[in-house]
Amino acid sequence: MKKLAASLLIALTTLSLAACNTIRGMGQDLERAGQTVQDTAD
Repeated sequence: MKKLAASLLIALTTLSLAACNTIRGMGQDLERAGQTVQDTAD
């Protein structure tokens, strides 16, 4: 039972870290797209 709990904890931690990186990357992509639109408008 302890091995199962430890495995689940590791899996959840890994997924949460991956999600943070994905959201950060998406924010950077949106920022670049906004900058491109702004440069085009200028």
